Amino acid sequence: MKWTNKHIKQFKEAEEYVDTVLTPLVPFTLQGKDAEKKALQYEVMTIFANEIEQKLTGRLFQFPHYIYESSADLHDETERLNDWINKNNNEYFKHHILLTFDASWRKTEKYLEGNLLWIPAMYSGDIYSKEVTQMMQDQINEIIELIQSYW
Repeated sequence: MKWTNKHIKQFKEAEEYVDTVLTPLVPFTLQGKDAEKKALQYEVMTIFANEIEQKLTGRLFQFPHYIYESSADLHDETERLNDWINKNNNEYFKHHILLTFDASWRKTEKYLEGNLLWIPAMYSGDIYSKEVTQMMQDQINEIIELIQSYW
């Protein structure tokens, strides 16, 4: 389930079964060459999060992307993210999965109110080509297995 009108209605009816939250962490910048890389990462993260949510519907709720400045201090962002998670928690959520391509989060991982899943990022290429689509699908299946291991 996602943060959409349709899915919120479903969530309200079945929230006692939804024990896992997926929050995609996405850096943002419009500066220099990094802007294209970050935009590509956003697109790929959206595909990953949507596929995971779709395959784990009924057990997982996908929060909206958590967007932060790519130059931000991650210690400050960790506090902000934890506050956001805690404010949006409910009595049924037992697992908070934080999905990112940004390896910098690993430095603050022990302070996060959730399980950080870091995935090496794509920096170029046609994300809709057959080869890249298959590679992404393989990664998504591995992430799903990892999420299920928390249950």
